[in-house]
Amino acid sequence: MRVEPRDIGSITHVIKRGARGMPIVRDERDRIYFSESLFYFNDSYLDPNRMDALRLCAPFERPSHWPDRDPLVRILAWTLMPNHFHLLLEEIRQDGISKFMQRLCGSMSVTFNAKYSEQGSLFQGSYKSRTVAEDAYLHYLAFYIQVKNVFELYPGGLIAAINNFDDAWEWAIRYPFSSLAVYTTNVPSPIIDTAMFSTIFPDKKSFKEEAREMLALNMQQRDNEHSILLLEPW
Repeated sequence: MRVEPRDIGSITHVIKRGARGMPIVRDERDRIYFSESLFYFNDSYLDPNRMDALRLCAPFERPSHWPDRDPLVRILAWTLMPNHFHLLLEEIRQDGISKFMQRLCGSMSVTFNAKYSEQGSLFQGSYKSRTVAEDAYLHYLAFYIQVKNVFELYPGGLIAAINNFDDAWEWAIRYPFSSLAVYTTNVPSPIIDTAMFSTIFPDKKSFKEEAREMLALNMQQRDNEHSILLLEPW
């Protein structure tokens, strides 16, 4: 386990993996449930009858009888992968990240087990986290979380994505289970707070060109089998 202490205003990269490397989502409905959970569990109010209350609501709509939304964290970036997920979170209240992660992962496990008639934890131990201490590292994480991970899902994998960058980029910004499209197409999102990264990447073109440069530089990092290896964030 690697969960670092954090203060109000600190920014933390969080990774949570499936138990034994197994998938944490199996179909589109699971992926939608995860993305909606990022919104609904990021709130100091937790309705014990949440599922019934949301039954007649549109996606990301809050029932009228709920109090005003009071987020636990600021979600700056995210990407869902088949067997893990990445979040970049800002602590805005004491223990907000811990409470948010507990709710998110607990609900994911309960829902997954009920749907697939399984038992036990969906996830592998506690989440891993690392507090961001430098602007350069924050800048890197914007690409690592949203570009490198989504590119890995491109048909043929990361190498094919880098070799066909323009096509892979258009494919990646259509991937709905990441915040990449929010920063590159200006599609509004109820999940994330875009203020911080919008100042770093003011337009789609600058984000794309910096992503291209980052991936090109990291092509120099290879493992013994000569596959591409981007610098892991820890």
